[in-house]
Amino acid sequence: MSMFDAWSYREDTGYAEGTDLVGYKIAATDGDIGKIDEATYDTGSASIIVDTGPWILGRKVMLPAGIVQRVDNDEQKVYVNCTKDEVKDSPEYDPDTGRTQEYRDRLGDYYDRNRPGL
Repeated sequence: MSMFDAWSYREDTGYAEGTDLVGYKIAATDGDIGKIDEATYDTGSASIIVDTGPWILGRKVMLPAGIVQRVDNDEQKVYVNCTKDEVKDSPEYDPDTGRTQEYRDRLGDYYDRNRPGL
């Protein structure tokens, strides 16, 4: 049984409640992927919206808080436990439907499948 909670920040990330992550850079396990454009912090539904810039043609992606590996406030950088390709291949984010339960379930399942060691 998986212990992956896609929609909550893990306690060992260094994320402190009340910290605004908007504007922080995002680093995948194999390189930088963009900057945080939006962030939600509610336990059980926390996520970050990343503007990938020119990397994947300006596409925005939603990352569930559960894949955040570490927050470095000094560098203003958030490290996530996934590769650039995993982010690129994630379910398409649409601001109009990205907050629906159906999309969140699909996205959570996608990252859960790719987190065997989490």
